[in-house]
Order: sequence, then structure tokens, then C-alpha cells
Amino acid sequence: MGTKPDFYDALRASGLKVQYDHHIRNLLRFRPVISHILIRTLREYSGLSPLEASALIDPVHTEAMLVGESIEDAVPDEGEVLYDLRFSAEIPLSEEAVPDSASRRNADCSRAENRAAGKSLCLLINLEAQKNFYQKYRLVTRGIFYGARMLSSQLGREFSHSNYQKLKKVCSIWICMNAPNRIGNSLTEYRITKHDEIGYMAERETDYDKLSVILICLNTKKGLGEPGSLHHFLNVLLSPSMEPGKKEQILSQIYGITLKDEIRKELVSMCNLGEAIEENALKKGQKVGRAEKLVQNVEAAMKNFHLDLRTACEGLGSSLKEYERAKKLLKG
Repeated sequence: MGTKPDFYDALRASGLKVQYDHHIRNLLRFRPVISHILIRTLREYSGLSPLEASALIDPVHTEAMLVGESIEDAVPDEGEVLYDLRFSAEIPLSEEAVPDSASRRNADCSRAENRAAGKSLCLLINLEAQKNFYQKYRLVTRGIFYGARMLSSQLGREFSHSNYQKLKKVCSIWICMNAPNRIGNSLTEYRITKHDEIGYMAERETDYDKLSVILICLNTKKGLGEPGSLHHFLNVLLSPSMEPGKKEQILSQIYGITLKDEIRKELVSMCNLGEAIEENALKKGQKVGRAEKLVQNVEAAMKNFHLDLRTACEGLGSSLKEYERAKKLLKG
């Protein structure tokens, strides 16, 4: 019986990585999914319900189920950056700013008026999915580069000339599946903060808090996480092996997400593809195991009984051609 292969190793060997990536990006584009991620990662969205957050995401297209798009950002003399997913989200007003229901209604009207006039306070958010933690670079460094590009590319788009006060905060969120065991399920934010080394500089936090990089590491070997937590939500959603029906049950009962046909289709497609990848890897592993046994037996017969290669193969009920195929398979 073959040993169950590591899924992400099998994915790299399968030639189906692009197809699998496509399903993950589509799942992460669904508004209910993004709202659950933002309320558990962004300080600006802390305390909001998924429904409240949903209304602030991609505010120009609030009725759309799919949010944002994959964007290629090209800046002259700076090269190109391809974002998995990029979108805008309004910054919610704090409870202190809108203490009662009447004030909240006025705030909602003010937000709508500002949105129509293009003056609404927004975050620019980039969401990336990575299946490999170890790269030739550190993920946080790449996240900083993506965030910096999102800042610099606002010149001529969000503001012009030297009107830097209109610079919008950017957040680059990285979901890393298959994180190493030493890290497990973790959440880390890197952001710009102020340190007064000598004296005191009176500065509003909103004037320098312009870049945030968030790394979400997932490792199902350490468990799915506490139900209701960010890691449990993402480990369930992105699991390549959990049955779609079980996923739907958990997402509905714990997270209040009613699956539309589009998201259900993506869940089923991703799970089916995951099963096919694991099955193919298992079959390949079994085939490699048989090849190893054949080569070992033939070479042992040659050594112990002083036989030539052809005679050793025939004595074991195999052919020289089968032996050569086995050797070629083991060489990769």
C-alpha cells in the first residue's frame, strides 16, 4: 500500500498548478470570504460584523458577488507587478465618531456623498495566495515591494502633483498554505510606526500609517484552528481534501455563509482537482516503488550469482527493456 503523498509536492509535480491557482483565486474573490478575512486581519475592521464589512468592500460595486480582479501594474522604468487580487475598501467610522443611531445615519449619508464626490477614505488592498513558504526571497519582503508599488502608483491616479495628503493606505495580505511546522498557524503584521528618539513629534497616525503587510500562515498538520477563528475559516475553505459537503456545512453553521452556485462550483472543482492530484501522485509513488524493487533484485542477482544483466532480468521473470524503463523512471 502506497504512502499518501504530500499534497503540495504532488501539486508541483502534476502540471496542474495553474488550474488549481485559478480555483483558489476565484474562492478568495467572493465578497463573503473577503469580509471574513478583513474583520480578522485589519485593525480598521476590528469589531465589524461580516455583513457590515461586506458593505464597505469595493463600494462602487456593492451588489457584485465577486470582488476585485487580477491586475498587472506597469510603471515606466519600474517593471511590471501582477497582483492575484486587488480592490478598494472604505475605512469604517469609529464608534466614538458616530455614538448614536441618528449620527450613524448621518454618517452613512455623508459617506455616500463623499463616495459620489470621490472623497471617501479608502484602503487599497492586495490579496495574494502562496502555496510555498520557502522561496528564493522572504514573503514579507515581496509584500513590502507590492505595497510600495501600490503607494507609488497612486500618483496620477489617486492624486496629482504634490497633493500627498490624498495618498491612500495600502494593505498587502498574503495567505501562505503549507507553512512549516515551526510556524504553524500564525498571523503577523508589518506596518509603519513612529518612534520618538529625541523630543516629541506631534503627528496623526493616519499621516504615516500608510503601509501594512500581513502574513497569514496555514498548517493543517497543526490542526484546523479554533472554530470561528481566521485560521479555521481559511483551513476549511482552502482544504484540498475536505469533502465539499462538509465544507458547506461548516461555512454555513459557523460562519453564516450561504453558498451561492458560483462559490459551490469552485469548492467542488477545487476538491475534485485535489483528489485527482493526490490519486495520480499515489499511483506514481506505487510505480516508483515497483521500479525500485525490480532494479534492486536484478542488481542483487548479478552480484550474488555473477550473472550478466539480461540473464538476471530473465531469471526474475522480467525483460531487459523493463529493467531499463525502471532505471529511467528512478532517474526522474
